[in-house]
Amino acid sequence: MQKTLLLVDGSSYLYRAFHALPDLRSPDGHPTGAMHGMVNMLRRLRADYPAAYIACVFDAKGKTFRDDLYPEYKATRASMPSDLSLQIEPIHEAVRAMGWPILMVEGVEADDVIGTLCVTAEKNGMDVIVSTGDKDLAQLVTAHVTLINTMSNEKLDEAGVLAKFGVPPNRIIDYLTLIGDTVDNVPGVAKCGPKTAVKWLAQYDSLDGVIANADKITGAVGANLKAALDWLPKGRELITVKTDCDLSAHMMSISETLVARDEDHESLLGFFNRYGFKTLLRELSAMTPSSKVPGQTTPAAPEGATGDMFATPPANVKYDLVVTEAQLDEWLERIGKAELVSLDTETTSLEPMTAQLVGISMATEPGIACYIPVAHRYQGAPEQLSRDLVLEKLKPWLEDPTKCKLGQNLKYDAHIFANHGVILRGVVHDTLLQSYVFESHRTHDMDSLAMRHLNHKTIAFEEVCGKGANMICFDQVELQRATDYAAEDADITLRLHMAMHGHVAGDEGLTAIYNKIELPTAVVLQKIERNGVLIDAGLLATQSDELGARIVELEQKAYELAEQPFNLGSPKQIGEIFFNKLKLPVVKKTPSGAPSTDEEVLQKLAEDYPLPKILLEYRGMAKLKSTYTDKLPKMINPQTGRVHTNYAQAVAVTGRLASNDPNLQNIPIRTAEGRRIREAFIAPEGSHLVSADYSQIELRIMAHISGDEAMLRAFAEGVDIHRATAAEIFGVPPDEVNSEQRRYAKVINFGLIYGMSAFGLAANLGIDRTAAQNYIDRYFARFSGVKQYMDETRLEAKANGFVKTVFGRRLWLPEINSPNGPRRQGAERAAINAPMQGTAADLIKLAMIAVQDWLEKENLKSRMIMQVHDELVLEVPDDELALVRETLPTLMAGVAQLKVPLVAEVGVGKNWEEAH
Repeated sequence: MQKTLLLVDGSSYLYRAFHALPDLRSPDGHPTGAMHGMVNMLRRLRADYPAAYIACVFDAKGKTFRDDLYPEYKATRASMPSDLSLQIEPIHEAVRAMGWPILMVEGVEADDVIGTLCVTAEKNGMDVIVSTGDKDLAQLVTAHVTLINTMSNEKLDEAGVLAKFGVPPNRIIDYLTLIGDTVDNVPGVAKCGPKTAVKWLAQYDSLDGVIANADKITGAVGANLKAALDWLPKGRELITVKTDCDLSAHMMSISETLVARDEDHESLLGFFNRYGFKTLLRELSAMTPSSKVPGQTTPAAPEGATGDMFATPPANVKYDLVVTEAQLDEWLERIGKAELVSLDTETTSLEPMTAQLVGISMATEPGIACYIPVAHRYQGAPEQLSRDLVLEKLKPWLEDPTKCKLGQNLKYDAHIFANHGVILRGVVHDTLLQSYVFESHRTHDMDSLAMRHLNHKTIAFEEVCGKGANMICFDQVELQRATDYAAEDADITLRLHMAMHGHVAGDEGLTAIYNKIELPTAVVLQKIERNGVLIDAGLLATQSDELGARIVELEQKAYELAEQPFNLGSPKQIGEIFFNKLKLPVVKKTPSGAPSTDEEVLQKLAEDYPLPKILLEYRGMAKLKSTYTDKLPKMINPQTGRVHTNYAQAVAVTGRLASNDPNLQNIPIRTAEGRRIREAFIAPEGSHLVSADYSQIELRIMAHISGDEAMLRAFAEGVDIHRATAAEIFGVPPDEVNSEQRRYAKVINFGLIYGMSAFGLAANLGIDRTAAQNYIDRYFARFSGVKQYMDETRLEAKANGFVKTVFGRRLWLPEINSPNGPRRQGAERAAINAPMQGTAADLIKLAMIAVQDWLEKENLKSRMIMQVHDELVLEVPDDELALVRETLPTLMAGVAQLKVPLVAEVGVGKNWEEAH
């Protein structure tokens, strides 16, 4: 550390942070996205790379020698966005308050300042770490100078530069001179890409060698090289980072001027308060409890926490490695007395149904944790307590519902214990779900949460087990290292709960979402996942053969229409045939300017041309085959004979569940072939599948939220809502509405709650835009409550940054005040629909909880096996079929009282398609 200089390319990160982060704003509307990015990046850097000397280097205003050398230098760069320029001075203020010296040298670019500092530091026996996203600085890498990119987690030493660019650091200048730098508008050799440049430099050693042998290089690229010979020396001069700048007016020496300073907490508290950095303000306030900021009330610590207990993990943690029965007994006594215990498992894999227990970690208070290894198997591993003994002793506590437990995604750990015959009960808190309820739009993994709420970098799994081909199983990790990692997980989870609990508990709506919906849902999901679903592998094999035959037919048809064979999966070959050979119209282009052949384009072209239609059908068939008919049989668990999906709770901002491995929510149902796949989801002998689906749930929620009298009346009377809408729009009695009018009304009903514009409606209905706008105007005239709801919701979203479901779930919209028009409009559309989607997600979760409670209370053998969108699927023995069929709609309709009745429709069949 004492011999390390840490440099930050501030100018590079300014732009990257600005474009990478959403349009964040302070309470008074000042843009803060780039500020957030810079502050978080700099804090993380100091934690990850401790250094005695540090500096953040920015470009100064005005010209440099390169502008005089080449007036077109950087001429193609757009001017700095106004929202970024407003953040420059505040960023400088924050950087200084965080203890970073700032260097800005008039007439000298940041790259040249960094280059000079690198050379100076290396001459003084220092190692240098440069944090940048600029590839030009790779030319500075030596045995003592390393580049890191915090946004991509990339680290470039000498070997890394060679691996990335194909040339060593001392040839980066030559390499960049040949290919040019489009960002800085420095031309290279026309049509000379990275591969060609690497090839030439390998053959002729250097740029001078390439120039000397230009006559030997033939072809068009050789001609381009010859044409550029007069330019290349100037290009090289522009590309070369200066390492001999005079910095004497700005610093005495590295050791005197660039000394790493402590953060100025008082200044930072004022800064974070002024610009609305709530999380950082809370963390810093906890670390400096005596600090007071004008106009700022320090958040109260959660009950049971005081001072900086949860701000930053103390250095004197006590992590016990439990390898004797006496130690285990001590911890059994400790957890038996504790009011809340943080619990975590280490396993052989991430597959919850098959993973085996390797060890258990627990924490009872901040800094006090243990790790109990039970199956570490590396050569020379010390003796450990047997898994059976540990589970036998822990089982009464694990299964006791009165013993309060906490974890991070305990649904997974519950599976692990279940794999060993233990039913985990007494789960009262889950930090994954706390974070999700509080900030659904952010990441919820433990490493991110620890940095965000505790300003602590946890030991990463990759640091313990490696990654890629070199990754080892956790049972191969040395015991002390395993203890450091696993006990920290339990400890940090407890601290995270203490840090986040107040945010959720302080809001009545969030408390209800967390305690009454998310926590109980996790328990139900674990049971659904373990139940699994029975698959007819033979039927899928038959379907796969049929799809394969159809795919071959479609390929032949495509070849005939194209008058040549081609790769139907290659966008490049498709584009050449479409636009060069067949001269089909270009619908839109890719970001690189090439004609697009994506799904939207194929759909549009398929209206008038046969080949795009064939390609669409081919893609659909190929996806069904690869994703479902081929793959599902391979996913059958050999022990249960069933397929077990995983339901992720903390993914969608709206609260909807995500299904993966396999994804049961994306099975296509609009085609006959897609629906046939559902036929392979079957009930065992003596049982049926029962499907219960909420009817028109989002429209009913719209009626409830908007309070529109016409919609409320239609649902109260139980009439066809689309027919009722058509009657209102077209001004005819409901019994005179024809099928075309009802179809129009259905598209409008669903389109408008998803924020569909007149343009979108016109495209969907195949009418002109004026007619579509007329339909929308007539709709809002008849359903004025809906229009009022939409207008008020947009205003609410802009003011708060989020909207809410009926039950109080917050649905965050980071882009709602973005200066970027398309982003802002997308957020406005989401603001309208999110309360409907979010409330529907809350309702189906409440339904799952109610149904599971009923099944258990009645001691029924029926069990839930799937949840897909607004649908529950149960496997029901024939002798319980009548009872379930009768009770299920009543249970689902009764989970909430809205202004309109909730209706659940039930179907029964021997397979899912038949029941749906």
